[in-house]
Amino acid sequence: MPEGDTVWQTARRLHGALAGKVLTRSDLRVPQYATADLTGRTVLDVTPRGKHLLTRIEGGLTLHSHLRMDGSWKVFAHGQRWSGGPSHQIRVILGNADRTAVGYRLPVLGLLRTADEQRVVGHLGPDLLGPDWHPEQALANLLGDPARPLGEALLDQRNLAGIGNVYKSELCFLLGVTPWLPVGALPAERAEKLPALAKKLLEANRDRPVRNTTGRRGQDLFVYGRAPRPCPRCRTSIRVADQGDGSRERPTYWCPGCQAGPAPSAGPAHGTPRRTTN
Repeated sequence: MPEGDTVWQTARRLHGALAGKVLTRSDLRVPQYATADLTGRTVLDVTPRGKHLLTRIEGGLTLHSHLRMDGSWKVFAHGQRWSGGPSHQIRVILGNADRTAVGYRLPVLGLLRTADEQRVVGHLGPDLLGPDWHPEQALANLLGDPARPLGEALLDQRNLAGIGNVYKSELCFLLGVTPWLPVGALPAERAEKLPALAKKLLEANRDRPVRNTTGRRGQDLFVYGRAPRPCPRCRTSIRVADQGDGSRERPTYWCPGCQAGPAPSAGPAHGTPRRTTN
């Protein structure tokens, strides 16, 4: 599931394949940009911003993409068979003499002036894996609406950028509160450590092929995706329920024994994880 760590890894992979090299192939399969031709231009860098990817190209252009739930970027060597999905799912192809980057199922793809990047990422809060990280500002943003459920506040990229549904559930478990607890009810000492804890989790996983929040082998996550299995701490059955306004499916996992605070009264102790969109 693409979250801040996944996007950071994708940016690093794309940067290594494209940065400093001249594009010999350019194919944007989006009607608005179908006639755009980037061949002959050098890719300057690929930068992650929260869950957004900014591919900066010579001539003051930026290709902006967002993976959301199903999108992915694949990098292939010259002559290597592409394996990211059927051809009709390809949204963009950027190639040079050595590598080809192919974007599959990208729900967001846009070409804009680099000077206008703020138009697509200016709304984001401090980036947990970026140079603009500011823990005090992130906490102030979260506490700005004290009645809002903590889980919803963590997913709001305007507060801090990079957290998705997995880290939301895991962070709430580590803080010992349910995702439905109002932000303002979070004990002060836990609120103060929240930004550092979130950053620690994402930093620890940005270089890992498999996300792990527990630090243990054989059990990568504390609660996410684990209903109705027993909690690794208290052995209570982990529960799952949707959180939010219903416009997106947000399966939220928690342990009733370890996490204090409100929760859906009928939250099942079993169920198949639903797909989420972040």
